[in-house]
Amino acid sequence: MSMTAGRPFRSVLYMPASNTRALAKAATLGCDAVIVDLEDAVAPGDKDLARRNLKDWFSARDAKPAVTIIRINALSTELGADDLSLARSLEPEGILLPKVDTPRDILEAGDALDEEATPETTKLWAMVETPKAMLNLGAIAELGRDPASRLAGLVAGTNDLAKDTGVLVTPDRRYLLPWLMQIVLAARAGGLVALDGVMNEFRDLDAFGRECTEAAAMGFDGKTLIHPAQIEPANKAFSPSDAAVAEAQAIVETFALPENAGKGVISLDGRMVERLHLAQAERLLARAGRA
Repeated sequence: MSMTAGRPFRSVLYMPASNTRALAKAATLGCDAVIVDLEDAVAPGDKDLARRNLKDWFSARDAKPAVTIIRINALSTELGADDLSLARSLEPEGILLPKVDTPRDILEAGDALDEEATPETTKLWAMVETPKAMLNLGAIAELGRDPASRLAGLVAGTNDLAKDTGVLVTPDRRYLLPWLMQIVLAARAGGLVALDGVMNEFRDLDAFGRECTEAAAMGFDGKTLIHPAQIEPANKAFSPSDAAVAEAQAIVETFALPENAGKGVISLDGRMVERLHLAQAERLLARAGRA
């Protein structure tokens, strides 16, 4: 079974591997997953310290977060190979690859894991944060259909996309929306988890809640976070509402009635409901149960 099967990814919190206090609290937080970061959240002079902390944390922790993903430095840098070797040895649920440009970046990382007999439960995740990644998104996401690739999810790197393109980041993210929707579409085509990028203004929880609600409406499975205060709003936004659960339950129950056996279309509360709506309702109820 895939690492992502049956798991929610509503709230995924970045935690710097150099911050021992943050790591100590990881298991007590209500997020669905943590990304322990060796890359952007760690200062250049703290890379060795971060690796030591990460290794110590994995060997000493009693309780663990539901899912732990390690973000390494890009394999194109002098730090990447050593980071991947360490991450592989710790056997986390996921390894997040930054600066992915082409499918080859993922395949090469997967080959390295296979050569070291890394368990298949350790999956790969790809940051979509470069113009090249956006241009190659379809081919990257297609790897999700091949279990041998280990690819489990796409993570939007909105800060880097904005930096590399010069796109203006407005409060409504209007200029980023086309790319965000492409990431969701590619993830669905590849059977992958899709995570929205971070919001930098972590103290403005009202604005953050709105951004989460919009991301959920776009089809994202969850959002990456930079502060624990963002966990609760994210979990709420990416969990089905009570009204949506009630509607889905009504669809399932109505299709289950003997008089509707074998029907492709039924009438419910004055509207036409097809079996595709039944499938959607069943998926929503499954998500509600996981959340």
